[in-house]
Amino acid sequence: MIEEIDKKIISQIQRDLPVHPRPFALLAEKIGISEEVFVERVRRLKDKGVIRRFGATLRHQEAGFKANAMIAWKSPENAISEMGKKLARFKEVSHCYHRAPKGDWPYNLYAMVHGGSRDECREIARRMSSATGLTDYAVLFSEKEFKKTSMEYFT
Repeated sequence: MIEEIDKKIISQIQRDLPVHPRPFALLAEKIGISEEVFVERVRRLKDKGVIRRFGATLRHQEAGFKANAMIAWKSPENAISEMGKKLARFKEVSHCYHRAPKGDWPYNLYAMVHGGSRDECREIARRMSSATGLTDYAVLFSEKEFKKTSMEYFT
């Protein structure tokens, strides 16, 4: 069972954090607790698995990136973990994940990259291919973003 105070905390941290030297202090003040209690309860929720991860979302256009691409890779299943870790080490990768191939689509490993142009994204894919030895891949460029929001709980 999630306590009411934890619901209030989750409600605060599921949105953008305030741009402030101590964002948790501001959020804690909003719900009437100390910054220390706020942070400790977030840690406890994470340790209990209520919160699986706490991370940043890159708004690539606002960060100055003009292009992004999902690169779909065909990796041997027994090398997925190793290859995924190698791809994820590239600074241009914002996320990397494994999915089972479906139908005629043979790709099972995906990495989202961000660059200054489509040509730069293609060059990143070539470097990634060279680093991993994976040569069967498709570069899929984003054409239009329709939605980029996270789930909201306890609103």
